[in-house]
Amino acid sequence: MELGLRGKVALVTGGSDGIGRATAEGLAAEGAHVAICARGKERLRQAAEHIQARAPRSRVLPMVADVTIPPDLRRLHDEVVRTLGPVDVLVNNAGTSSRGAFTELADQDWQDDLDNKVLSAVRLTRLVIPQMRRRGGGRIINVTAIVGKHPTGGSAPTAVSRAAGMALTKVLSKEYAASNILVNTVCIGTIESGQHDRRWEAAGRQQSREE
Repeated sequence: MELGLRGKVALVTGGSDGIGRATAEGLAAEGAHVAICARGKERLRQAAEHIQARAPRSRVLPMVADVTIPPDLRRLHDEVVRTLGPVDVLVNNAGTSSRGAFTELADQDWQDDLDNKVLSAVRLTRLVIPQMRRRGGGRIINVTAIVGKHPTGGSAPTAVSRAAGMALTKVLSKEYAASNILVNTVCIGTIESGQHDRRWEAAGRQQSREE
């Protein structure tokens, strides 16, 4: 299926593992040039090599960056534009799950979660929109989670930040539809991935994941 992505530039945050890596691989397979960012240099390098091997005609740019740090986001954006060109597709995927009893969560726990999942998307989206408007449009995908719609106990920061991500998508989609910038949310459930495996092991789960 031709998706019209050949030669487009895509930026995927949290692109070294799991959903982000699979998304970047799919975009590259469709002919897009892909930039991926994450904090871990080695896993990022491995992901970039994996994607490049499967899409040799696409350019793959791995960038070590912490999405909670505004200067990192500016550096990331500027390097992508310099190396690959203006961003046509932005996938705000970075984020980890925060858990804990509500009364035990400090203000910093809340701030860390919002910085990771919400403000990173706000800041990076703010950087790409001006060029998207000048170029006649673009695509922005915010990856959120079902917990934003159906919260569970022990996940207050994640539930709140994911709900905020959905609201952000709706606001942006209405504000920039006339500029042909389409903004959507992918609201995921439980996905088997490296992050999920690490979280499962850290929790000391005894039963299998299928159970």
